[in-house]
Amino acid sequence: MLLWISHYLAEYYRGFGVFQYITFRGILGVLTALSLSFLLGPRVIQWLAQAQIGQAVRSDGPASHLSKSGTPTMGGAFILLGVIISVLLWADLTNRYVWVALGVMLIFGCVGWIDDYRKVIEKNSRGLPARWKYFWQSVAGLGAAIILFATAQHASETELVIPFLKHITPQLGWGYILLTYLVIVGSSNAVNLTDGLDGLAILPTVLIAGALAIFAYVSGHAEFAGYLQIPHVPGAGELVVVCASVVGAGLGFLWFNAYPAQVFMGDVGALALGALLGVVAVMVRQEIVLFIMGGVFVMETVSVILQVASFKLTGRRIFRMAPLHHHFELKGWPEPKVIVRFWIITVIFVLIGLATLKLR
Repeated sequence: MLLWISHYLAEYYRGFGVFQYITFRGILGVLTALSLSFLLGPRVIQWLAQAQIGQAVRSDGPASHLSKSGTPTMGGAFILLGVIISVLLWADLTNRYVWVALGVMLIFGCVGWIDDYRKVIEKNSRGLPARWKYFWQSVAGLGAAIILFATAQHASETELVIPFLKHITPQLGWGYILLTYLVIVGSSNAVNLTDGLDGLAILPTVLIAGALAIFAYVSGHAEFAGYLQIPHVPGAGELVVVCASVVGAGLGFLWFNAYPAQVFMGDVGALALGALLGVVAVMVRQEIVLFIMGGVFVMETVSVILQVASFKLTGRRIFRMAPLHHHFELKGWPEPKVIVRFWIITVIFVLIGLATLKLR
C-alpha cells in the first residue's frame, strides 16, 4: 500500500525512492510488526485472561507444567495480525508470491483457531477432529501447490534444488505439486508439535524466517542468483518483506512468551507460521534447506513418529515422553535449559543451511 504512495511521492521528492529497495522495506517490515506486537500483546493477553481462554495442561505431562494451566492461549492471533498489517503496508501487492504466502498463513491459522476454540472455549478435549484438521490442511496445501504450479512462468520455479550439487536441478513436473503439499503440511504440523515449552517454537521460527529472507533476496536478484548458482526466481525478492514481518512479529511475541510465559500462541499461531515457512521455502526453491534449518522441528516430529510406531509394534516407548522436549524434561533438565539448548541447535542448523548458498 505505502509502496504505491511512495511511487507517487517520488515524482516530487526523490528521497521517497528509498522505498523501492526491498531491503529497506524489509527493515520497515521488522520494525512495524515488532511495534504492532508490543502494542497489541498486552491488550490481547488481558482480553484472553478476562475471557478465561486458558491453556489446558496434560495430566500425564511433566509436573512442572501444572502451574501453566489457565495461562492465556491463542496469542498467535496477534502474531498473524502483525504480519498481515506489516505486509500490506510495505510489500508490493501486485506480487503473486505475497498473496499466496498470506493466503496459506491465514487458512492454516483459521484451522488452528477452530481447533483452539473447540478445546478452550467449548471444552472439547479433542478439538477439531484429526481427520478434519488434515482435510482442511490438505485442501490449503494442495490449493497453494496447484496455484504456484499453474502460474509458474520460468523453469526455475519448478526445479528441485539439491544443496552442494550445482549442476543437478531436475524438473519436478507434476511432482512439484506433491512436494509442495508435503512441505507445507509437514512444516505446519512440525512447528505445532514443537510448540510445547515457553518460547521453544517461536525463536526457531524467527531464525528460519530470517534465513529464508536471505534466500528470497538472492533468488529474486538475477546477478546474485547467477553468482551463487541458485535458481533465479523473478519476484521472489518481495518475500523478504513477508519473512521480515514474521521476524518482527515473532520477536514481539517472544517478549511475552519467554519463560515464564504470559501467553501461548496455540494452534492458531503454530500451524499458520509453520505453513508460511513451508510455502516460502517452496517459492524460493529451498525445500531441502528448510529441512536442514528446521532440524529441531524435524527431530520433534520424528520423535513422535518413532514413539507411536514403537508402542504400537512392541508395546514399548523409546522416549520417556514425546515430543522430544518432554523427554529431556522428564530426565531432569529444567525447562529453560531445554529451550535454550534447542535454540542453540537451531542456530547451528540455520548456519549450515546458509552455508549451502556458497558451498555448491
